[in-house]
Amino acid sequence: MEFPVIIGSLGVFLLLLAFFLNLFKFLMQDTRAYVILNIIGGGLACYASILIGFLPFVILEGTWAVVAAVGLVRLFGK
Repeated sequence: MEFPVIIGSLGVFLLLLAFFLNLFKFLMQDTRAYVILNIIGGGLACYASILIGFLPFVILEGTWAVVAAVGLVRLFGK
């Protein structure tokens, strides 16, 4: 398996893990763990998209990671 596929798959797995844990009430959106899963997942998926040169997903996943990072800063401010 190629490196970008591994990195992208790991990123998407983390994003989906956060989504499912939240959906089934195991992890709430206002927790650091949820936000960190989104930052790392979005960042890895963005990096994989950069490696394969797919700009739409670079924008999508990069934005996802940045918005999650802003959310983490806000959580630490509480």
